[in-house]
Amino acid sequence: MKYKLLAAGILAFLSTSTLSAQEQEQGGQDKSLYIKGNALFAPLGILNLGIEKQISPKYTLQGDVFISPWKSFGGHKLQFYSVSAEGRYYFTEAFKHWYVGANVSVAAYNATKWSYWNDSTFENWNGEILTNSNLYQKGFSVMLGITAGYQFQLSERWNLDIYGTVGTSQGFYKGYDKSTGKRYDSAENFNKSGEIIPYRGGVMISYKLK
Repeated sequence: MKYKLLAAGILAFLSTSTLSAQEQEQGGQDKSLYIKGNALFAPLGILNLGIEKQISPKYTLQGDVFISPWKSFGGHKLQFYSVSAEGRYYFTEAFKHWYVGANVSVAAYNATKWSYWNDSTFENWNGEILTNSNLYQKGFSVMLGITAGYQFQLSERWNLDIYGTVGTSQGFYKGYDKSTGKRYDSAENFNKSGEIIPYRGGVMISYKLK
């Protein structure tokens, strides 16, 4: 039920944003366009790039990609690829100060969940003793969430965008033991999981193209 309410809220926000943007749009007004990169993940060799387009005085649309190519990172799998679309409303004006947004993302991954980054052991469904650090999950997720953030204007063309997104993540995956190559879970096809989690965030350095 909580997932349905969250999804309904996001759809309502996007619908309201579209209608308000159309009402606020002024003929001949220049609409700014920014490209951006996430400075938080770049030192780790993880690519997160986006583009944000103004559609009215207080509304923007953003699209971004997230690519983590690591087949091994600290001894764990960390391959993660996602695309995201987001509508944003700025309380002051586009690209300045506080904003909220509605986000939808899809992701594919071949990675070890953070909760498995340890050497704890457990007994699985058929009596095997497994070590968390040997396990990984391969599948895809669909995510819906609410974003909150703040943009600092550093200069005429440079901005700093600090943000985070929390929402529902619906995952479909298969679990494997990398020491044997066999599945450790009992599902015949995909496992399914749903949870409310923070799934996006960072510090974007933005450059104004126009």
